[in-house]
Amino acid sequence: MALSALERELEGILLLALNGSIILGEESAFLQKTFADLLERGQRNVVADLKHVARIDSTGLGTLVYGHTKFVKAGGALKLLNLSKRHIELLVLTKLSTIFEIYDDEQNAVDSFFPDRRARKFDILTFVRQHDIEP
Repeated sequence: MALSALERELEGILLLALNGSIILGEESAFLQKTFADLLERGQRNVVADLKHVARIDSTGLGTLVYGHTKFVKAGGALKLLNLSKRHIELLVLTKLSTIFEIYDDEQNAVDSFFPDRRARKFDILTFVRQHDIEP
């Protein structure tokens, strides 16, 4: 399934709604180019909404890490929103849940970019305990 991205802005934060799969091939290349284009346009603070992402393979994970690294080096951040149970399990098993900030609420994800606001992150530890996942 091809990957597409829909951009919108909320309080100066770019919300990137992804739809499809983040896998080896055109999909990961598309996402890598999307990240590069955002940075070129000066957009450094991004929330990637994965609600409609069906699959993520190892190349897709690498692409997300690439984006995270590029945004951090530019003085911003890439945060993840609306991960499925399978995506969370993948991040926990690969220990990437320690790198990414994960949210299950859009406003909390946006608020996390503002130091004077309280933002509730997705509780990975509770999720792991509830689903008997090996950390």
